[in-house]
Amino acid sequence: EMSNHVKKFYTAVSVLAGHGHIKQRLIKAFEDNLAHIEDDTMPSALRESFLDLNHLMNQVEPLNGEGPICASVRKMSIDEADQCAQRILDLYSDMVRVSLDAGQPIPLKVEDRQVATPVLVNTN
Repeated sequence: EMSNHVKKFYTAVSVLAGHGHIKQRLIKAFEDNLAHIEDDTMPSALRESFLDLNHLMNQVEPLNGEGPICASVRKMSIDEADQCAQRILDLYSDMVRVSLDAGQPIPLKVEDRQVATPVLVNTN
């Protein structure tokens, strides 16, 4: 369970470090990797931080078929989105530390990560 969470957070951080607007990257990172992690499967030392992040990412009631994550991020300022991205990075870092303390091996590279090719805009 723990190594699976580490992989999910690693992939989320990789998305956050990619191309695109911070809000788009944040939505993709959270929806695709972290939204389905059950709170009670997180290490107890990280559970409160994860619950706080989950609350921030689901605090706005969705409209017009939009999901709560998309709605919440849409309402955030750029600074708030940056802070959420930093929380994800901090949780990943803490998760690696907890895993190492528990003696669990941490993959140095996640092989099955899908990298989206950036779309180039034709300016002609």
